[in-house]
Amino acid sequence: MANITASVYTSHVPAIGAALDLGKSHEPYWQPVFKGYDDSKQWLQENKPDVIILVFNDHATAFSLEMIPTFAIGCAASFAPADEGWGPRPVPVVQGHPELAAHIAQSVIQQDFDLTIVNKMDVDHGLTVPLSLMCGQPQAWPCPVIPFAVNVVQYPAPSGRRCFMLGQAIRRAVESYDRPLKVQIWGTGGMSHQLQGPRAGLINKDFDNAFLDRLIADPEGLSRMPHIDYVREAGSEGIELVMWLIARGAMSDVAGEKGGAASSVPPIVKHRFYHVPASNTAVGHLILENPT
Repeated sequence: MANITASVYTSHVPAIGAALDLGKSHEPYWQPVFKGYDDSKQWLQENKPDVIILVFNDHATAFSLEMIPTFAIGCAASFAPADEGWGPRPVPVVQGHPELAAHIAQSVIQQDFDLTIVNKMDVDHGLTVPLSLMCGQPQAWPCPVIPFAVNVVQYPAPSGRRCFMLGQAIRRAVESYDRPLKVQIWGTGGMSHQLQGPRAGLINKDFDNAFLDRLIADPEGLSRMPHIDYVREAGSEGIELVMWLIARGAMSDVAGEKGGAASSVPPIVKHRFYHVPASNTAVGHLILENPT
């Protein structure tokens, strides 16, 4: 039986990828950001998964205003880095896991979540920057990755509660897969930031750290936060944080309805990091392990 061993949460700021690609990671401005992931790289080497489910949002690369799936799962064998207007990032092609992805799609759809199945898709910085932060600059990513795209760009975006429940459904799907795979689920995006309008450049440290506290200790309650609170407190792009609730919902202490009894043991906090600013954005990062 496959099982989810850990969840990883991280921002996916595009300028972070550019800094790494252009050899600027040791410059004074960027050094604190990348240093915050040193322990995470070591942790990933010591806890290498067989598959990563990576929850991210597309930035008008694979999808456009002509077609906006709320939830989409990548079922292809591979996913090329996208050209976002300045050429593809010089990073490895993402190798998928079509068998597990198809199983998750089947299971989650049968649990009443409508997923869009994507058999061809280029992946942008929303997916590749988290891999770079956790893995550095390898010749190949350490394991297959299943892209899981969420619409947080065009209104209406899914609620935090819907995302949390989807994470619970994904956990059930993974645990019903009949191969002994170690799976990690990553939630990406955020934290507080706004890219336009009178509040452009907004960063709310108090909200961000309170969000991390509640994500660890009270994810179910946090999932009930309405959209307007994200926008008011974390900026218009702060809504990306609902994607972190998908990863948190997949942890064993919040099994949910149909999932049997939830574990009474909370997840283990292996690493927590927060830094501002990084290209006018707050960078947050967290690693949670399920107890063995």
